[in-house]
Amino acid sequence: MEDRKKIAEVKEDWLSTDYAKFVAKVPERKQPFMLDSGIEIDPLYTPADLDEDWSYLERLGFPGRYPFTRGVYPTMYRGRFWTMRQYAGFGTAEESNQRFKYLLEQGQTGLSVAFDLPTQLGYDSDHDLAIGEVGKVGVAIDSVEDMHVLFDGIPLDKVSTSMTINAPAAILLAMYIVVAEEKGIDRKVLRGTIQNDILKEYVARGTYIFPPRPSMRLIADTIMFCAEEVPKWNPISISGYHIRESGSTAVQEIAFTLGDAIEYVKTVIEKGMDVDKFAARLSFFFASHNNFFEEIAKFRAARRVWAKIMKEKFGAQNPKSMMLRFHTQTAGSTLTAQQPLNNIVRVAIQALAAVIGGTQSLHTNSYDEALSLPTEESVTVALRTQQIIAYESGVADVIDGIGGSYYVEKLTDEIEKRVWEYLDKIEKMGGMVPAIEEGYIQQEITDAAYQYYKAVAEGEKVVVGVNKFVDPNEDLTKFHLHRADPTVREKQIRKLKELRAKRDNQKVRKLLDELKKAAEDENTNLMPYIIEAVRARATLGEITDVLREVFGEYRPPVIF
Repeated sequence: MEDRKKIAEVKEDWLSTDYAKFVAKVPERKQPFMLDSGIEIDPLYTPADLDEDWSYLERLGFPGRYPFTRGVYPTMYRGRFWTMRQYAGFGTAEESNQRFKYLLEQGQTGLSVAFDLPTQLGYDSDHDLAIGEVGKVGVAIDSVEDMHVLFDGIPLDKVSTSMTINAPAAILLAMYIVVAEEKGIDRKVLRGTIQNDILKEYVARGTYIFPPRPSMRLIADTIMFCAEEVPKWNPISISGYHIRESGSTAVQEIAFTLGDAIEYVKTVIEKGMDVDKFAARLSFFFASHNNFFEEIAKFRAARRVWAKIMKEKFGAQNPKSMMLRFHTQTAGSTLTAQQPLNNIVRVAIQALAAVIGGTQSLHTNSYDEALSLPTEESVTVALRTQQIIAYESGVADVIDGIGGSYYVEKLTDEIEKRVWEYLDKIEKMGGMVPAIEEGYIQQEITDAAYQYYKAVAEGEKVVVGVNKFVDPNEDLTKFHLHRADPTVREKQIRKLKELRAKRDNQKVRKLLDELKKAAEDENTNLMPYIIEAVRARATLGEITDVLREVFGEYRPPVIF
Protein backbone atom coordinates (compact mmCIF):
# COMPACT_ATOMS: atom_id res chain seq x y z
CA MET A 1 0.00 0.00 0.00
CA GLU A 2 1.20 3.50 -0.75
CA ASP A 3 2.63 5.63 2.03
CA ARG A 4 -0.13 7.14 4.25
CA LYS A 5 1.56 10.51 4.22
CA LYS A 6 1.67 10.51 0.44
CA ILE A 7 -2.03 9.55 0.22
CA ALA A 8 -2.92 12.36 2.63
CA GLU A 9 -0.96 14.88 0.55
CA VAL A 10 -2.63 13.80 -2.69
CA LYS A 11 -6.07 13.89 -1.06
CA GLU A 12 -5.44 17.43 0.18
CA ASP A 13 -4.38 18.46 -3.31
CA TRP A 14 -7.50 16.84 -4.80
CA LEU A 15 -9.77 18.61 -2.27
CA SER A 16 -8.23 22.02 -3.00
CA THR A 17 -8.25 21.63 -6.78
CA ASP A 18 -10.54 19.13 -8.56
CA TYR A 19 -13.10 18.94 -5.77
CA ALA A 20 -13.16 22.64 -4.88
CA LYS A 21 -13.46 23.74 -8.50
CA PHE A 22 -16.33 21.38 -9.19
CA VAL A 23 -18.19 22.40 -6.01
CA ALA A 24 -17.81 26.04 -7.06
CA LYS A 25 -19.69 25.22 -10.27
CA VAL A 26 -22.15 22.69 -8.82
CA PRO A 27 -22.74 23.38 -5.11
CA GLU A 28 -23.33 20.44 -2.81
CA ARG A 29 -26.82 19.86 -1.38
CA LYS A 30 -26.09 20.93 2.16
CA GLN A 31 -23.19 21.66 4.47
CA PRO A 32 -22.10 20.08 6.67
CA PHE A 33 -23.11 16.50 5.90
CA MET A 34 -23.72 14.96 9.32
CA LEU A 35 -25.18 11.83 10.92
CA ASP A 36 -27.78 12.11 13.67
CA SER A 37 -25.06 11.00 16.10
CA GLY A 38 -23.18 14.24 15.38
CA ILE A 39 -20.51 12.59 13.22
CA GLU A 40 -19.53 14.76 10.25
CA ILE A 41 -19.18 12.98 6.90
CA ASP A 42 -16.19 13.87 4.74
CA PRO A 43 -16.68 13.79 0.97
CA LEU A 44 -14.15 10.95 0.53
CA TYR A 45 -12.24 8.49 2.69
CA THR A 46 -8.78 6.99 2.14
CA PRO A 47 -6.37 4.85 4.19
CA ALA A 48 -4.92 8.10 5.53
CA ASP A 49 -8.22 8.80 7.33
CA LEU A 50 -7.75 5.79 9.61
CA ASP A 51 -5.74 6.19 12.83
CA GLU A 52 -1.99 5.97 12.46
CA ASP A 53 -1.91 2.89 14.70
CA TRP A 54 -4.83 1.27 12.84
CA SER A 55 -4.18 -2.47 12.70
CA TYR A 56 -6.09 -4.96 10.59
CA LEU A 57 -5.60 -7.78 13.08
CA GLU A 58 -6.57 -5.66 16.12
CA ARG A 59 -9.52 -3.74 14.63
CA LEU A 60 -10.87 -6.27 12.13
CA GLY A 61 -9.40 -9.71 12.59
CA PHE A 62 -11.29 -12.64 11.10
CA PRO A 63 -14.91 -13.82 11.32
CA GLY A 64 -15.54 -15.98 14.36
CA ARG A 65 -12.43 -14.65 16.13
CA TYR A 66 -11.91 -11.86 18.67
CA PRO A 67 -12.81 -8.99 18.38
CA PHE A 68 -15.60 -10.32 16.07
CA THR A 69 -15.81 -7.11 14.04
CA ARG A 70 -16.35 -9.14 10.88
CA GLY A 71 -18.96 -11.48 12.36
CA VAL A 72 -19.43 -13.95 15.20
CA TYR A 73 -19.27 -17.12 13.08
CA PRO A 74 -16.48 -18.25 10.71
CA THR A 75 -18.81 -18.87 7.74
CA MET A 76 -21.66 -16.44 8.55
CA TYR A 77 -24.42 -16.88 5.91
CA ARG A 78 -22.39 -19.22 3.68
CA GLY A 79 -23.38 -21.94 6.16
CA ARG A 80 -26.99 -20.95 6.74
CA PHE A 81 -29.03 -17.79 6.50
CA TRP A 82 -30.05 -15.70 9.47
CA THR A 83 -33.28 -16.73 11.21
CA MET A 84 -36.24 -15.10 9.46
CA ARG A 85 -38.43 -14.32 12.43
CA GLN A 86 -41.56 -12.24 11.75
CA TYR A 87 -43.06 -10.61 14.85
CA ALA A 88 -46.75 -11.55 15.17
CA GLY A 89 -49.57 -11.78 17.67
CA PHE A 90 -53.05 -10.30 18.01
CA GLY A 91 -56.44 -11.03 19.49
CA THR A 92 -56.85 -14.49 20.96
CA ALA A 93 -54.36 -17.32 21.07
CA GLU A 94 -56.40 -19.11 18.39
CA GLU A 95 -56.04 -16.19 15.92
CA SER A 96 -52.32 -15.81 16.55
CA ASN A 97 -51.79 -19.55 16.18
CA GLN A 98 -53.26 -19.37 12.69
CA ARG A 99 -50.94 -16.46 11.76
CA PHE A 100 -47.91 -18.41 13.08
CA LYS A 101 -48.83 -21.43 10.96
CA TYR A 102 -49.34 -19.23 7.92
CA LEU A 103 -45.91 -17.63 8.34
CA LEU A 104 -44.20 -21.00 8.80
CA GLU A 105 -45.88 -22.23 5.60
CA GLN A 106 -44.49 -19.15 3.79
CA GLY A 107 -40.92 -20.02 4.76
CA GLN A 108 -40.43 -18.24 8.07
CA THR A 109 -37.78 -20.04 10.15
CA GLY A 110 -38.55 -18.81 13.66
CA LEU A 111 -41.50 -17.50 15.67
CA SER A 112 -41.67 -14.13 17.42
CA VAL A 113 -44.58 -13.46 19.77
CA ALA A 114 -46.18 -10.07 20.36
CA PHE A 115 -48.22 -9.89 23.59
CA ASP A 116 -51.01 -7.44 24.31
CA LEU A 117 -50.51 -4.59 26.78
CA PRO A 118 -52.31 -6.20 29.76
CA THR A 119 -50.12 -9.29 29.42
CA GLN A 120 -46.99 -7.14 29.24
CA LEU A 121 -48.05 -5.36 32.44
CA GLY A 122 -49.02 -8.51 34.32
CA TYR A 123 -52.81 -8.05 34.28
CA ASP A 124 -55.35 -10.74 33.46
CA SER A 125 -57.87 -9.83 30.77
CA ASP A 126 -60.65 -9.41 33.36
CA HIS A 127 -58.76 -6.69 35.28
CA ASP A 128 -60.33 -3.22 35.15
CA LEU A 129 -57.10 -1.74 33.74
CA ALA A 130 -57.25 -4.18 30.81
CA ILE A 131 -60.45 -2.65 29.40
CA GLY A 132 -59.94 -1.53 25.81
CA GLU A 133 -56.53 -3.15 25.44
CA VAL A 134 -57.11 -6.91 25.38
CA GLY A 135 -55.70 -8.44 22.20
CA LYS A 136 -55.04 -5.06 20.57
CA VAL A 137 -51.26 -4.81 20.13
CA GLY A 138 -50.55 -8.49 20.62
CA VAL A 139 -52.02 -11.75 21.81
CA ALA A 140 -53.79 -12.03 25.18
CA ILE A 141 -52.21 -14.69 27.41
CA ASP A 142 -53.80 -15.17 30.83
CA SER A 143 -52.72 -18.71 31.69
CA VAL A 144 -50.82 -21.75 30.48
CA GLU A 145 -54.05 -22.87 28.79
CA ASP A 146 -53.81 -19.87 26.44
CA MET A 147 -50.17 -20.73 25.79
CA HIS A 148 -51.20 -24.29 24.86
CA VAL A 149 -53.60 -22.90 22.27
CA LEU A 150 -51.03 -20.40 20.96
CA PHE A 151 -48.59 -23.19 20.11
CA ASP A 152 -51.08 -25.88 19.16
CA GLY A 153 -49.70 -28.00 16.31
CA ILE A 154 -46.31 -26.26 16.42
CA PRO A 155 -43.28 -28.50 17.22
CA LEU A 156 -41.57 -26.68 20.07
CA ASP A 157 -38.62 -29.06 19.92
CA LYS A 158 -37.92 -27.94 16.33
CA VAL A 159 -38.97 -24.27 16.20
CA SER A 160 -37.09 -21.38 17.82
CA THR A 161 -39.45 -18.98 19.62
CA SER A 162 -38.79 -15.40 20.63
CA MET A 163 -41.13 -13.67 23.09
CA THR A 164 -41.22 -9.89 23.49
CA ILE A 165 -41.99 -9.82 27.19
CA ASN A 166 -40.15 -8.04 29.97
CA ALA A 167 -41.53 -7.37 33.45
CA PRO A 168 -43.41 -10.73 33.64
CA ALA A 169 -40.87 -12.56 31.43
CA ALA A 170 -40.19 -15.22 34.07
CA ILE A 171 -43.91 -16.11 34.11
CA LEU A 172 -44.24 -16.39 30.32
CA LEU A 173 -41.06 -18.48 30.16
CA ALA A 174 -42.54 -20.74 32.85
CA MET A 175 -45.70 -21.11 30.74
CA TYR A 176 -43.65 -22.04 27.67
CA ILE A 177 -41.70 -24.65 29.65
CA VAL A 178 -44.88 -26.18 31.09
CA VAL A 179 -46.54 -26.31 27.65
CA ALA A 180 -43.49 -28.11 26.24
CA GLU A 181 -43.32 -30.58 29.13
CA GLU A 182 -47.03 -31.32 28.93
CA LYS A 183 -46.42 -32.10 25.24
CA GLY A 184 -43.67 -34.51 26.30
CA ILE A 185 -40.77 -32.23 25.29
CA ASP A 186 -37.74 -31.93 27.58
CA ARG A 187 -37.01 -28.34 28.62
CA LYS A 188 -33.34 -28.90 27.79
CA VAL A 189 -34.03 -28.98 24.03
CA LEU A 190 -36.09 -25.78 23.91
CA ARG A 191 -34.63 -22.98 21.76
CA GLY A 192 -35.64 -19.37 21.80
CA THR A 193 -35.44 -16.06 23.62
CA ILE A 194 -37.33 -13.99 26.14
CA GLN A 195 -36.64 -10.28 25.93
CA ASN A 196 -36.50 -9.92 29.74
CA ASP A 197 -34.65 -6.57 29.50
CA ILE A 198 -36.22 -4.44 32.19
CA LEU A 199 -33.70 -1.60 32.31
CA LYS A 200 -34.63 -0.32 28.86
CA GLU A 201 -38.30 -0.37 29.92
CA TYR A 202 -37.57 2.37 32.45
CA VAL A 203 -36.02 4.64 29.83
CA ALA A 204 -37.70 3.81 26.56
CA ARG A 205 -40.69 1.50 26.48
CA GLY A 206 -42.64 1.79 29.73
CA THR A 207 -43.96 -1.75 30.33
CA TYR A 208 -42.38 -2.05 33.76
CA ILE A 209 -44.07 -3.33 36.90
CA PHE A 210 -41.57 -3.61 39.75
CA PRO A 211 -38.77 -1.23 40.85
CA PRO A 212 -35.32 -1.72 39.27
CA ARG A 213 -33.62 -3.72 42.01
CA PRO A 214 -36.19 -6.53 42.48
CA SER A 215 -36.58 -6.57 38.71
CA MET A 216 -32.83 -7.18 38.38
CA ARG A 217 -33.21 -10.05 40.82
CA LEU A 218 -35.90 -11.64 38.63
CA ILE A 219 -33.69 -11.32 35.56
CA ALA A 220 -30.73 -12.89 37.36
CA ASP A 221 -32.99 -15.73 38.49
CA THR A 222 -34.05 -16.48 34.91
CA ILE A 223 -30.49 -16.28 33.58
CA MET A 224 -29.16 -18.63 36.25
CA PHE A 225 -32.10 -21.01 35.95
CA CYS A 226 -31.72 -21.26 32.18
CA ALA A 227 -27.98 -21.82 32.43
CA GLU A 228 -28.73 -24.96 34.44
CA GLU A 229 -32.13 -26.12 33.20
CA VAL A 230 -32.78 -24.70 29.70
CA PRO A 231 -29.25 -24.52 28.25
CA LYS A 232 -30.25 -23.76 24.63
CA TRP A 233 -32.50 -20.86 25.62
CA ASN A 234 -31.46 -17.18 25.51
CA PRO A 235 -32.75 -15.89 28.87
CA ILE A 236 -32.44 -12.24 27.87
CA SER A 237 -32.40 -10.12 24.73
CA ILE A 238 -30.72 -6.88 25.72
CA SER A 239 -32.55 -4.40 23.57
CA GLY A 240 -31.38 -1.25 21.90
CA TYR A 241 -34.34 -1.37 19.54
CA HIS A 242 -36.75 0.44 21.85
CA ILE A 243 -34.08 2.92 22.91
CA ARG A 244 -33.63 3.84 19.25
CA GLU A 245 -37.38 3.89 18.61
CA SER A 246 -37.72 6.38 21.48
CA GLY A 247 -35.48 8.80 19.62
CA SER A 248 -31.89 7.97 20.51
CA THR A 249 -29.02 8.20 18.06
CA ALA A 250 -27.19 5.12 16.77
CA VAL A 251 -24.33 5.79 19.19
CA GLN A 252 -26.70 6.09 22.15
CA GLU A 253 -28.50 2.92 21.10
CA ILE A 254 -25.28 0.90 21.35
CA ALA A 255 -23.90 2.68 24.43
CA PHE A 256 -27.06 2.40 26.53
CA THR A 257 -27.71 -1.19 25.45
CA LEU A 258 -24.22 -2.30 26.39
CA GLY A 259 -24.51 -0.29 29.61
CA ASP A 260 -27.61 -2.32 30.46
CA ALA A 261 -25.79 -5.53 29.54
CA ILE A 262 -22.92 -4.69 31.90
CA GLU A 263 -25.43 -4.35 34.75
CA TYR A 264 -26.97 -7.74 34.02
CA VAL A 265 -23.59 -9.47 33.88
CA LYS A 266 -22.46 -7.81 37.13
CA THR A 267 -25.68 -8.84 38.87
CA VAL A 268 -25.37 -12.52 37.93
CA ILE A 269 -21.67 -12.64 38.82
CA GLU A 270 -22.44 -11.07 42.21
CA LYS A 271 -24.94 -13.88 42.78
CA GLY A 272 -22.08 -16.35 42.46
CA MET A 273 -22.20 -17.66 38.87
CA ASP A 274 -19.04 -17.74 36.75
CA VAL A 275 -19.27 -15.48 33.70
CA ASP A 276 -18.45 -18.28 31.26
CA LYS A 277 -21.32 -20.33 32.66
CA PHE A 278 -23.99 -17.96 31.32
CA ALA A 279 -22.54 -15.25 29.05
CA ALA A 280 -22.68 -17.31 25.85
CA ARG A 281 -26.49 -17.33 26.05
CA LEU A 282 -26.86 -13.54 26.34
CA SER A 283 -28.41 -12.09 23.20
CA PHE A 284 -29.04 -8.59 21.89
CA PHE A 285 -31.70 -6.79 19.86
CA PHE A 286 -31.07 -3.73 17.70
CA ALA A 287 -32.93 -1.50 15.28
CA SER A 288 -31.89 -0.91 11.70
CA HIS A 289 -32.65 2.57 10.41
CA ASN A 290 -32.32 4.31 7.06
CA ASN A 291 -28.71 5.50 7.00
CA PHE A 292 -27.22 2.45 5.34
CA PHE A 293 -23.54 2.86 6.22
CA GLU A 294 -24.15 4.15 9.75
CA GLU A 295 -26.21 1.09 10.60
CA ILE A 296 -23.60 -1.34 9.23
CA ALA A 297 -20.82 0.44 11.15
CA LYS A 298 -22.97 0.48 14.30
CA PHE A 299 -23.37 -3.31 14.30
CA ARG A 300 -19.65 -3.85 13.70
CA ALA A 301 -18.68 -1.43 16.48
CA ALA A 302 -21.11 -3.06 18.90
CA ARG A 303 -19.49 -6.47 18.41
CA ARG A 304 -16.02 -5.05 18.99
CA VAL A 305 -16.95 -3.10 22.12
CA TRP A 306 -18.82 -6.04 23.68
CA ALA A 307 -15.93 -8.44 23.03
CA LYS A 308 -13.55 -6.07 24.79
CA ILE A 309 -15.93 -5.58 27.74
CA MET A 310 -16.33 -9.31 28.27
CA LYS A 311 -12.64 -10.08 27.92
CA GLU A 312 -11.11 -7.18 29.81
CA LYS A 313 -13.79 -6.11 32.30
CA PHE A 314 -15.28 -9.47 33.21
CA GLY A 315 -12.37 -11.79 32.45
CA ALA A 316 -14.30 -14.15 30.18
CA GLN A 317 -12.17 -17.00 28.86
CA ASN A 318 -14.59 -18.70 26.48
CA PRO A 319 -14.70 -16.93 23.08
CA LYS A 320 -18.45 -17.62 22.96
CA SER A 321 -18.86 -15.40 26.01
CA MET A 322 -17.39 -12.51 24.01
CA MET A 323 -19.68 -12.90 20.99
CA LEU A 324 -22.42 -10.32 20.55
CA ARG A 325 -25.21 -12.29 18.88
CA PHE A 326 -28.15 -10.12 17.93
CA HIS A 327 -31.62 -9.98 16.41
CA THR A 328 -32.54 -6.98 14.27
CA GLN A 329 -35.87 -5.39 13.52
CA THR A 330 -36.33 -2.78 10.86
CA ALA A 331 -37.31 0.60 12.26
CA GLY A 332 -40.99 0.98 13.06
CA SER A 333 -40.54 4.67 13.84
CA THR A 334 -39.47 5.34 10.22
CA LEU A 335 -42.69 3.91 8.76
CA THR A 336 -45.11 6.52 7.48
CA ALA A 337 -48.89 6.48 7.25
CA GLN A 338 -48.52 8.73 4.22
CA GLN A 339 -47.75 6.80 1.02
CA PRO A 340 -47.36 3.54 2.96
CA LEU A 341 -46.03 1.58 -0.03
CA ASN A 342 -42.85 3.64 0.33
CA ASN A 343 -42.27 1.66 3.53
CA ILE A 344 -41.45 -1.43 1.47
CA VAL A 345 -38.37 0.37 0.16
CA ARG A 346 -37.38 1.65 3.59
CA VAL A 347 -37.67 -1.84 5.06
CA ALA A 348 -35.59 -3.35 2.24
CA ILE A 349 -32.75 -0.84 2.81
CA GLN A 350 -32.84 -1.39 6.57
CA ALA A 351 -32.93 -5.18 6.23
CA LEU A 352 -30.00 -5.13 3.81
CA ALA A 353 -27.97 -3.06 6.29
CA ALA A 354 -28.75 -5.56 9.06
CA VAL A 355 -27.66 -8.50 6.91
CA ILE A 356 -24.45 -6.83 5.74
CA GLY A 357 -23.92 -5.80 9.38
CA GLY A 358 -23.98 -9.47 10.41
CA THR A 359 -27.29 -10.05 12.20
CA GLN A 360 -28.24 -13.55 13.43
CA SER A 361 -31.99 -13.02 13.20
CA LEU A 362 -34.21 -10.51 11.43
CA HIS A 363 -37.76 -9.17 11.48
CA THR A 364 -38.89 -7.00 8.58
CA ASN A 365 -41.76 -4.61 9.28
CA SER A 366 -44.87 -4.63 7.12
CA TYR A 367 -45.66 -1.58 5.00
CA ASP A 368 -49.05 -0.95 6.66
CA GLU A 369 -47.89 -0.95 10.30
CA ALA A 370 -48.23 2.82 10.61
CA LEU A 371 -51.95 2.28 9.93
CA SER A 372 -52.81 -1.00 11.69
CA LEU A 373 -51.57 -4.44 12.62
CA PRO A 374 -50.24 -6.05 9.42
CA THR A 375 -52.48 -7.99 7.09
CA GLU A 376 -51.49 -11.38 5.62
CA GLU A 377 -50.62 -9.65 2.35
CA SER A 378 -48.33 -7.06 3.92
CA VAL A 379 -46.60 -9.52 6.24
CA THR A 380 -45.93 -11.79 3.26
CA VAL A 381 -44.29 -8.92 1.38
CA ALA A 382 -42.13 -8.26 4.47
CA LEU A 383 -41.05 -11.90 4.65
CA ARG A 384 -40.41 -12.02 0.89
CA THR A 385 -38.11 -9.00 1.33
CA GLN A 386 -35.85 -11.11 3.53
CA GLN A 387 -36.01 -14.06 1.17
CA ILE A 388 -35.06 -11.92 -1.85
CA ILE A 389 -32.07 -10.53 0.07
CA ALA A 390 -31.07 -14.07 1.06
CA TYR A 391 -31.53 -15.85 -2.24
CA GLU A 392 -31.20 -13.19 -4.94
CA SER A 393 -28.99 -10.28 -3.83
CA GLY A 394 -25.69 -12.16 -3.42
CA VAL A 395 -24.79 -10.35 -0.18
CA ALA A 396 -25.01 -13.61 1.78
CA ASP A 397 -22.39 -15.29 -0.40
CA VAL A 398 -19.41 -13.44 1.09
CA ILE A 399 -18.46 -12.75 4.71
CA ASP A 400 -18.42 -9.04 5.60
CA GLY A 401 -18.30 -7.96 1.97
CA ILE A 402 -18.10 -4.29 2.99
CA GLY A 403 -15.19 -4.77 5.41
CA GLY A 404 -12.16 -2.72 4.42
CA SER A 405 -14.22 0.16 3.05
CA TYR A 406 -12.33 3.22 4.26
CA TYR A 407 -15.58 4.98 5.11
CA VAL A 408 -17.09 2.01 6.96
CA GLU A 409 -13.89 1.38 8.93
CA LYS A 410 -13.53 5.04 9.88
CA LEU A 411 -17.20 5.22 10.84
CA THR A 412 -16.93 1.99 12.87
CA ASP A 413 -13.97 3.44 14.76
CA GLU A 414 -15.73 6.76 15.39
CA ILE A 415 -18.92 5.10 16.66
CA GLU A 416 -16.84 2.84 18.91
CA LYS A 417 -14.98 5.84 20.37
CA ARG A 418 -18.21 7.66 21.16
CA VAL A 419 -19.77 4.54 22.69
CA TRP A 420 -16.80 4.23 25.05
CA GLU A 421 -17.21 7.89 26.05
CA TYR A 422 -20.80 7.20 27.09
CA LEU A 423 -19.88 3.97 28.90
CA ASP A 424 -17.11 5.73 30.84
CA LYS A 425 -19.53 8.46 31.93
CA ILE A 426 -22.16 5.91 33.00
CA GLU A 427 -19.57 3.95 34.98
CA LYS A 428 -18.56 7.13 36.84
CA MET A 429 -22.24 7.59 37.78
CA GLY A 430 -22.22 4.11 39.36
CA GLY A 431 -23.70 2.17 36.44
CA MET A 432 -26.94 2.10 34.52
CA VAL A 433 -29.28 1.69 37.48
CA PRO A 434 -28.16 4.95 39.17
CA ALA A 435 -28.03 6.66 35.75
CA ILE A 436 -31.64 5.62 35.14
CA GLU A 437 -32.74 6.56 38.65
CA GLU A 438 -31.23 10.03 38.16
CA GLY A 439 -32.97 10.41 34.80
CA TYR A 440 -29.72 10.88 32.86
CA ILE A 441 -30.41 8.25 30.19
CA GLN A 442 -33.99 9.43 29.70
CA GLN A 443 -32.84 13.02 29.24
CA GLU A 444 -30.20 12.06 26.66
CA ILE A 445 -32.78 10.17 24.60
CA THR A 446 -35.32 12.99 24.92
CA ASP A 447 -32.80 15.57 23.73
CA ALA A 448 -31.81 13.44 20.71
CA ALA A 449 -35.46 12.84 19.78
CA TYR A 450 -36.18 16.57 19.99
CA GLN A 451 -33.31 17.40 17.65
CA TYR A 452 -34.43 14.80 15.12
CA TYR A 453 -38.07 15.85 14.97
CA LYS A 454 -37.09 19.52 14.95
CA ALA A 455 -34.99 18.81 11.85
CA VAL A 456 -37.95 17.03 10.22
CA ALA A 457 -40.35 19.85 11.11
CA GLU A 458 -38.00 22.45 9.65
CA GLY A 459 -37.40 20.44 6.49
CA GLU A 460 -33.69 20.00 7.18
CA LYS A 461 -34.23 16.23 7.29
CA VAL A 462 -36.35 14.88 4.45
CA VAL A 463 -39.00 12.21 5.01
CA VAL A 464 -40.37 11.29 1.60
CA GLY A 465 -44.14 11.66 1.45
CA VAL A 466 -44.29 13.57 4.74
CA ASN A 467 -42.36 16.83 4.35
CA LYS A 468 -41.34 16.44 0.69
CA PHE A 469 -42.91 14.82 -2.36
CA VAL A 470 -46.28 14.97 -0.61
CA ASP A 471 -49.39 13.68 -2.37
CA PRO A 472 -52.29 15.99 -1.41
CA ASN A 473 -54.81 13.67 -3.08
CA GLU A 474 -53.74 10.49 -1.35
CA ASP A 475 -56.56 8.05 -0.53
CA LEU A 476 -55.69 5.64 2.30
CA THR A 477 -59.10 3.97 2.17
CA LYS A 478 -57.88 1.83 -0.74
CA PHE A 479 -55.70 -0.19 1.65
CA HIS A 480 -57.16 -3.26 3.31
CA LEU A 481 -56.39 -2.92 7.03
CA HIS A 482 -56.48 -5.45 9.82
CA ARG A 483 -59.32 -4.81 12.30
CA ALA A 484 -59.18 -6.04 15.88
CA ASP A 485 -62.00 -8.27 17.11
CA PRO A 486 -63.94 -6.18 19.67
CA THR A 487 -65.16 -9.32 21.48
CA VAL A 488 -61.68 -10.59 22.46
CA ARG A 489 -61.96 -9.46 26.09
CA GLU A 490 -65.32 -11.19 26.53
CA LYS A 491 -63.84 -14.42 25.18
CA GLN A 492 -60.83 -14.19 27.51
CA ILE A 493 -63.01 -13.46 30.56
CA ARG A 494 -65.14 -16.49 29.73
CA LYS A 495 -62.04 -18.68 29.51
CA LEU A 496 -60.74 -17.32 32.82
CA LYS A 497 -64.01 -18.17 34.59
CA GLU A 498 -63.89 -21.71 33.21
CA LEU A 499 -60.26 -22.12 34.26
CA ARG A 500 -60.87 -20.99 37.84
CA ALA A 501 -63.90 -23.28 38.10
CA LYS A 502 -61.99 -26.38 36.95
CA ARG A 503 -58.60 -26.03 38.69
CA ASP A 504 -57.67 -26.99 42.25
CA ASN A 505 -57.96 -23.55 43.83
CA GLN A 506 -56.67 -24.72 47.19
CA LYS A 507 -53.49 -25.99 45.54
CA VAL A 508 -53.12 -22.73 43.60
CA ARG A 509 -53.40 -20.70 46.81
CA LYS A 510 -50.81 -22.88 48.53
CA LEU A 511 -48.34 -22.52 45.67
CA LEU A 512 -48.87 -18.75 45.50
CA ASP A 513 -48.16 -18.53 49.26
CA GLU A 514 -44.96 -20.51 48.73
CA LEU A 515 -43.99 -18.14 45.91
CA LYS A 516 -44.55 -15.16 48.19
CA LYS A 517 -42.27 -16.61 50.89
CA ALA A 518 -39.62 -17.34 48.27
CA ALA A 519 -39.87 -13.77 46.95
CA GLU A 520 -39.24 -12.45 50.46
CA ASP A 521 -35.90 -14.31 50.52
CA GLU A 522 -33.49 -12.59 48.11
CA ASN A 523 -31.28 -15.70 47.91
CA THR A 524 -34.03 -17.97 46.56
CA ASN A 525 -34.39 -18.48 42.81
CA LEU A 526 -38.03 -17.85 41.96
CA MET A 527 -38.24 -19.77 38.69
CA PRO A 528 -39.08 -23.21 40.17
CA TYR A 529 -41.86 -21.66 42.28
CA ILE A 530 -43.31 -19.77 39.31
CA ILE A 531 -43.25 -22.91 37.16
CA GLU A 532 -45.19 -24.92 39.75
CA ALA A 533 -47.78 -22.15 40.14
CA VAL A 534 -48.20 -22.01 36.34
CA ARG A 535 -48.50 -25.80 36.17
CA ALA A 536 -51.34 -25.65 38.70
CA ARG A 537 -53.09 -23.11 36.41
CA ALA A 538 -52.41 -19.96 38.42
CA THR A 539 -52.96 -17.02 36.10
CA LEU A 540 -50.48 -14.40 34.98
CA GLY A 541 -52.25 -11.73 37.03
CA GLU A 542 -52.38 -13.84 40.18
CA ILE A 543 -48.67 -14.58 40.06
CA THR A 544 -47.79 -10.97 39.27
CA ASP A 545 -49.97 -9.70 42.14
CA VAL A 546 -48.02 -11.86 44.59
CA LEU A 547 -44.77 -10.32 43.37
CA ARG A 548 -46.30 -6.82 43.43
CA GLU A 549 -47.16 -7.37 47.07
CA VAL A 550 -43.54 -8.19 47.92
CA PHE A 551 -41.63 -5.97 45.48
CA GLY A 552 -43.93 -2.96 45.14
CA GLU A 553 -44.50 -1.02 41.91
CA TYR A 554 -42.18 1.39 40.09
CA ARG A 555 -42.93 5.09 39.84
CA PRO A 556 -40.71 6.92 37.33
CA PRO A 557 -38.90 10.21 37.99
CA VAL A 558 -40.32 13.31 36.31
CA ILE A 559 -38.18 14.34 33.30
CA PHE A 560 -38.52 17.74 31.63
